[in-house]
Amino acid sequence: MERKQLQFVAFNSFLDSGFWHKLSENKLDVYGLDESQKEIKGFYFNGDPVGMPCRMNVEFSAFDQDAKMPQRYLPMLGELHNTNTVDKFKECDKKEMISVAGKKIWDSIVSGKALDTPELLATFLLLTFADLKKYHYYYWFCFPCLCPSTDITFDQEPKKLKYRLTAEEMEQFLQAYDTFQDAHPTYQGFFVAVLSKGNIVIEDVKHMNKFENTQEVYFGFCDPSNIEDYPGWPLRNFLMLISYHWKGDLRGVNVLCLRDRSRDGTRDISHSLLLSLNVPDIKNVPECPKCVGWEKNEKQKLAPRFVNLSASMDPTRLAASAVDLNLKLMRWRLLPELDLDLISRTKCLLLGAGTLGCNVARCLMGWGVRTITLVDNGRVSYSNPVRQSLFQFEDCVKGGKPKAEAAAEAMKKIFPGVNAKGLSLSIPMPGHAVPESAIEGVKKDVETLQDLVNSHDAVFLLLDTRESRWLPTLMAAEKQKIVICSALGFDTYLVMRHGVRSDTEGADPAPLSSYSSIPGDQLGCYFCNDVVAPGNSLKDRTLDQQCTVSRPGISYMASALAVELLVSVLQHPELGKAPADTSASDEHLSKDFVCPLGLVPHQIRCFVSRFQQVLPACKAFDKCTACSKTVIEQFRRDGFDFLRRAFNDPSYLEDLTGLTQMHQETLDAEVWGFSDDEECSSMEVSSS
Repeated sequence: MERKQLQFVAFNSFLDSGFWHKLSENKLDVYGLDESQKEIKGFYFNGDPVGMPCRMNVEFSAFDQDAKMPQRYLPMLGELHNTNTVDKFKECDKKEMISVAGKKIWDSIVSGKALDTPELLATFLLLTFADLKKYHYYYWFCFPCLCPSTDITFDQEPKKLKYRLTAEEMEQFLQAYDTFQDAHPTYQGFFVAVLSKGNIVIEDVKHMNKFENTQEVYFGFCDPSNIEDYPGWPLRNFLMLISYHWKGDLRGVNVLCLRDRSRDGTRDISHSLLLSLNVPDIKNVPECPKCVGWEKNEKQKLAPRFVNLSASMDPTRLAASAVDLNLKLMRWRLLPELDLDLISRTKCLLLGAGTLGCNVARCLMGWGVRTITLVDNGRVSYSNPVRQSLFQFEDCVKGGKPKAEAAAEAMKKIFPGVNAKGLSLSIPMPGHAVPESAIEGVKKDVETLQDLVNSHDAVFLLLDTRESRWLPTLMAAEKQKIVICSALGFDTYLVMRHGVRSDTEGADPAPLSSYSSIPGDQLGCYFCNDVVAPGNSLKDRTLDQQCTVSRPGISYMASALAVELLVSVLQHPELGKAPADTSASDEHLSKDFVCPLGLVPHQIRCFVSRFQQVLPACKAFDKCTACSKTVIEQFRRDGFDFLRRAFNDPSYLEDLTGLTQMHQETLDAEVWGFSDDEECSSMEVSSS
């Protein structure tokens, strides 16, 4: 009579969507272009109800080797092979992969390592490709199992455990089984059981041979299969281990397929299978047996599977991930040291929501900045949308929406994950007298602006007039904030950073002659080249003089460079105190950069008519009306009273800083002298 061949129920893989989220995150932040195998883990269960497939689960915790297994679940050790391209995924040598995996299992059996660590018998491979632009994932599971050269057959017909043990004996078995499992840190999928009457024993696999003469010995495993007479996949490698190390008879080997289910809240193992098998002897096999195990797809073909998560994932979360994609890809090859977290948590205050403000805001979002506050007191007009990239025609009608609020609203439509706020606010200016009736309102505006400067890390000065930049320059200097200033001409533009003083109350800095370049804490601000205080620049001006009339492309160039300058400052080890790089010589073309992004200049000045760009630098002016020590100390001491005087009295700042005296000394020193002696004839001039 021909004996019936034993067949096994293959695993069905079940992947939690959280796994793909974690894989995507690791691919961007950790793996990059690294295609080497990664350790992951999954688990299976032997308590599923009838009708459920033989499941192997992989969840978001698969990458955490220290994550705890769910209660009564069996661990599976896995290897992740994630490819960089879909072509590499398709062309990967699957035969070689499974051969290597099978050799590892075989070596663990031959060496006896699998006796001490039986979970080495239950392993898996996962070959993947993640398309992080579309959120398409290709994957293929493999559950490697060794195959003996001859078939494993039934020695007797399978039967249920309830026909071998009484209800009382099954209760004793469960008590012994639970005691056995409680003695291990994780559930054991393989064990040895002695089912003699009145004496049920559960032991580790490594102790199998002390029962070689015991007829009631059973090789037990936690069976994930629910099919009546067919055991689950993990038994295959377990039988190979038994064949290699069991000293007893391999004809009629007893196997217990434990199915630990619950029925009406009560544990039930009565349906567990008892098998009697004829197992081929592999002790003298000279090399690793053939290995099988690639999973079939939904059409029962040996082919990979595909999952599209773009529709099921939260759109806001998708947008956030997609926004960061370009930035994180930079760290794969180009800039591994790029600190994206520092950029994303930098809070930026944009003073001005016009042509520059809109473009700077969009560029900041491109760099992953998440907190952006815009300030402006204007409304969107019909001339704005074609030049100011956050506005549309609908924003202009009915008098126009407030610029700052409209810009913030547009940013959230572009990317819902941005924390964008718009605030309508007038910034008080020197040279613009404040009447008595408006004092309280102006004072409130000053307090609001001060709170905004204090609560942000970087301030962009993108305002229309020169004098409107004075108060935020002073406030930012007093709080040692990073300031990026941009200004436009017709065919020129300026982008610069203000110096961040180390300590405005401290000792005088070292002379510049001791430095190869100007240190960041000695760089000048927007007003440091002035020898007069800022005044009312709109007084007695025609329309073309009041508006910023410039070539349309200039604002995009200046805005982009303003943001790039901020990011370069943030990536420099000294942050705002980074020394200034210049174009004074060709040294900057070959020097080793401290900042991973390259140069960190003080100023960028461009002359578009000549398509020429220069990088000058200037030292802070000790008589500057905005950032000098004298002005900051006076502001700290007198607060709003100091500001009110600066607003109302055009000469106050010049008197305070010594500019008035310097002008007078200059006039007094312009003495021309002529000599009648022809040999000593000379013309002398002395000026400051």
